[in-house]
Amino acid sequence: MAAIAVTKDNFKEVVLQEEKPVLVDFWATWCGPCRMVSPIVEELSEELSDSIKVAKVNVDEEPELASQFGVMSIPTLVLVKGGAVAATSVGARPKEDIRQQLGI
Repeated sequence: MAAIAVTKDNFKEVVLQEEKPVLVDFWATWCGPCRMVSPIVEELSEELSDSIKVAKVNVDEEPELASQFGVMSIPTLVLVKGGAVAATSVGARPKEDIRQQLGI
């Protein structure tokens, strides 16, 4: 399953009300490290499609959501479980580091 683009209009439905954990990727088109992490996020989306949902938030288009989650640097990956933040990973990291840091 491919990552879902999230905006402030669908964030509550896609992320906060989802029964499965949601991995939210905060990114921007101009961000080099984001481009490095994006294929990893897509791989995780495919590999873990039965257990998690993956969403992407463009911080330039949705600054309110980035602020709400305290995103100061990108890429930032946030694992949301039951509508609450369960884990966070900041910066470009190898796939296994991301999985370990987020517990997925």
